[in-house]
Formats: sequence, structure tokens, C-alpha cells
Amino acid sequence: MTRRVRFDLWSVVLFAAWAILLVLLVWPLSSILRASLIDNETGAFSLVHYVDIFTVRTYQRAIGNTFIAGFGGMAGALLLGVTLAFVTTRFHIMGRAVIQTLAVVALVSPPFIGAYAWIVLFGASGVVRKGLASIGILIPPIYGMAGVILVFSLKFFPHVFLITSGALASINRSVEEAAESLGVPPWKRLFTVTFPLILPAISASALLTFVLSIADFGTPRIIGRDFNVLATEAFTLFAGEVGGNPGMASALSVVLIVLSMIVVFGQRWLLRKNVYYSNLIRKPERQRVRGVKALGLHLLAYTIVCLGALPAFIVVLFSFRRTSGPVFQPGLSLQSYEKVIATVSDPIWNTLIFSSMAVAAIVVSGTLIGYIISRRPSLATGALDALLMVPYIVPGIVMGIAFITRFNDPPLALTGTGLIIVLAIYVRRLPYSARSVAAALKQVGPNLEDAAVSLGYAPGKAFLKVTVPLILPGILAGALMSFVTAMNELSSSLVLYVGRTITMPVRIYLSVMDGEYGTASALSTILLTMTVIAVYAAFHLSGRKESALL
Repeated sequence: MTRRVRFDLWSVVLFAAWAILLVLLVWPLSSILRASLIDNETGAFSLVHYVDIFTVRTYQRAIGNTFIAGFGGMAGALLLGVTLAFVTTRFHIMGRAVIQTLAVVALVSPPFIGAYAWIVLFGASGVVRKGLASIGILIPPIYGMAGVILVFSLKFFPHVFLITSGALASINRSVEEAAESLGVPPWKRLFTVTFPLILPAISASALLTFVLSIADFGTPRIIGRDFNVLATEAFTLFAGEVGGNPGMASALSVVLIVLSMIVVFGQRWLLRKNVYYSNLIRKPERQRVRGVKALGLHLLAYTIVCLGALPAFIVVLFSFRRTSGPVFQPGLSLQSYEKVIATVSDPIWNTLIFSSMAVAAIVVSGTLIGYIISRRPSLATGALDALLMVPYIVPGIVMGIAFITRFNDPPLALTGTGLIIVLAIYVRRLPYSARSVAAALKQVGPNLEDAAVSLGYAPGKAFLKVTVPLILPGILAGALMSFVTAMNELSSSLVLYVGRTITMPVRIYLSVMDGEYGTASALSTILLTMTVIAVYAAFHLSGRKESALL
């Protein structure tokens, strides 16, 4: 007996979702793999690029430096983030809302702006460095490996802080009290009881910061100087030899993806081996401390968040400084903003238009995909959910190279158009919306929608009239966070842009590289202002949940 397959609205949505991801994700990435296996001279199948990666010293250094940047940024972010989370969840710290606000400011500012701000302070002509030199104190400029790791640590620690704060606040206090009653000293109790209980949160934030660190292009490019990593090396090969050596750039991109996947699977293996459960019967209480200990804890917490938010404040401050070429002069002026309005206003409009177009598509498709993942569990939706993890771990520079490699020729010749940037942003940020909607649906039972269908509503109408209004805050929060990340997208846009499609992050990057620091500061301030407004709206719509910002 043959079983009939019934097609309904959600079957069409599932088919369309698979089609979108196959065309905009799997197909472009397959071009990277194919190009990496082709000899540029003969056009035949070859492993010559992979042999070069593991035998040529430049590429060996890039792999080693990528590991150093990834693990260094991850370690620094974990140290700062876990410390701040522990201090603020276990002790009474005055101005906790201020600390959270400063952490969010550090979180939402683009990492390449942080790198630029630290150059303004501690670069070769940095303000602080020159000031210290005038009184006889000489310090080296911030360029190189140490500068990259410093920027990553201060940029990414808010992710760790927000994730582990929630976990620390949910531990059953009885477990720690039992260890204390057995005579376990505080530091041993911290490492043998508390940290194992929040291992999922720590490992998840470690994975996130590692992937963000190795995927970041702007920071090592601006502040790294000769500290080459895989992302910068792939871009250099691609931009310097367009059409000449795409194979090596593709091979480096494949290695970058493999590194990310190894860490993802490593984190999951670690969690399977070491998961401890706790109930929420007795949540921890914040201790009141006085004297030197209280002063030290306040100083520690505020130092961490102030250092993290410092680049944003420096950028805003220096956008109002008078400039003469690349040098800042004494006195305040609006000349940088006048120059931006007069000469470089196109990037602002391009950023707004491209981000808005991408987010409009993300909201519609992300909502529908989030629904079928949450409410239509099957092998196909499970595989679709797993495939949505891929944009998280694929660095932007790799996605940009994949798009320009695949969409450079008919039937989809999109190179040089604004549409290719919109599509790249769309597929990279689609998981934000889909997962935000899926999370919102977990809090809304299907009973009301089922009741509407039983009363005669079509499934589509029941979804629009009943379910969408209930999850609207989740949809809008996901849309705004997609908009924020879309506006700050640098890596893929840097590969895909041409003169008429340049965006603000790309223009800021080029201004920094050309020494136009005043223009870079003014554009960065405008970008930060737009970002903060969108983040505040997302924060408000999500019910003031910090997790909505991750």
C-alpha cells in the first residue's frame, strides 16, 4: 500500500528553507572546497595548496598565529568575564546596572573600532604613549600579537560575563554550603564545586569567544602588523591576486572552517563527559562586604568594564577633535563630521539600505524557519537546524570569498552589485532570527493555535492571527540584533564591495588604513549611535533580558 505524502503550507516553507540554504550557503561554500582542490596552472585535481599550507613557513605561521589569537582572546575573555560575573553575582556591588550598561557598550561596539581606538591611545603616535614619553617613560607601541589578544579580551569578555552570570545565579547554594561544612577552602571550593556546575556556560562562552577571535579580520589587520592570521592571509591572497591564486585563498578558508568545527565538536565532547546538574531550590545570595575587601571588589569590577567600554568613549571624544591630516590638533571642531557629510555620505546610506533589505528578508524567512524547527520536529527540520549552525562558525571573510567565487559568472553574476552584499548579510544573520523565534515559541504552547485551526482557521491564518502576536517581541528582538550585526559587518563586505556599494565598516577600515583618523572617528561615532539605539530597542522588547544581546 502506497502512503500518500500531504503537502501543506509548512511543507512549502520547509522546501523553501532548504532551497535558500542550499543556494546561499552550501553552493557557495562548495565552490571554496572545489577551488582549494584545483591546481591553478593545470586546472587538474591537486592537493598542492594543502601541501603548501603545511610546508610553506608563511602559512605555518598563519596557522600558529590563528591558534594563538584564538586561545589568547578566549583565555583573556574568560579571565575577565568569569571574574566580573563572579564578583557581581556573589557580592553586593553598587551600581550593578551601570556595570551591565558598560558591558553592553563594549559588547555592541565593532571589534575593529576597538583596535582603532587603542591605536589612538597606544599606537606609534598614540596620545597616551606620547604623553608618557614626554615625562621620560617609554613604552612599546601596541602593535602585534599582544595588542591583538588585548583587544580580543576586552572586546569579547561581555559575552562570557552575560552567559556565566546567569549560570552562577542559578546554582543551588546547598551544594557549596555542603563543601564548606566539610572544610573545603574557598579557592578549592570555587574550582572543584562552583566551576564544574557552570561548565556548560563556561564552555559555551569559550567556544563563542574562540570562534569570534579566529574569525575576526579587522583587528589583526589594523593592529597586528606582521602578526598574520589565516583570515588576513586569505584576504591578502584573494585581494592581491584576483583570478591568479584563488586556490590558496580557498584552501586557507577551508582550514579556517575546519579549525572552528574542531572546537565546536570539542566543546560538545567536553559537555558529554562533564555535565553536573543542580536544582533551583536555594539560589545564591549576594554577600555584603566592607572595608578594603569591598573597595577592592568595586575597583576590580569597574576597572574591567571601563577598560572594555573605553574604545567607544575614545572614538566619540576624538570625533570632535580638530585634525590636520592624520594628526589630531588641540581644540574641538566639527570638521570631521562636515567632511563625512560632504564627501562620504554614500556609505551611510548603503549601510542603512543593505541592512534594512537583509533584515526584512531575515524577519520573514527567519520567523517561518524558526516555527517549523520548533513546531514541526522531523528528520528534515532537525537537519535544517543543524545546517543553521554553519553560518555561526564560517568566518565572514570566508563567506565573502565563497560568494564572489560562486556568483561571479552567469547564471547568477552578482559581483559588483549591492544585492550580493545583501545576500551575504542575509545568510550570515538568518540564524539570529530563526533561533530567536524558536526560543520565543518554547514559551508559547500550541494549544491556542490548535484551537483556532479546529474552529476553521487555515494553518497560515492561525499562525498570523494567533501565534505571531504572541511571539512578536521575540521576532522584533531578533530582527534588531540582526540589524545591529548587519550594520557592523566588515569581513564579507570588504571582499564584496565596489566603489558604489561601499558600506560604513569598510569606509572606516579604509580610513584607518589611510591615516584619516578624524573621518574614521566621526563615522565610527555615527555607527555606534545607530547600534546603541537598535540595541536599546532590542533590550526593551526582549523584556530587559541580557541574553537577547548574544
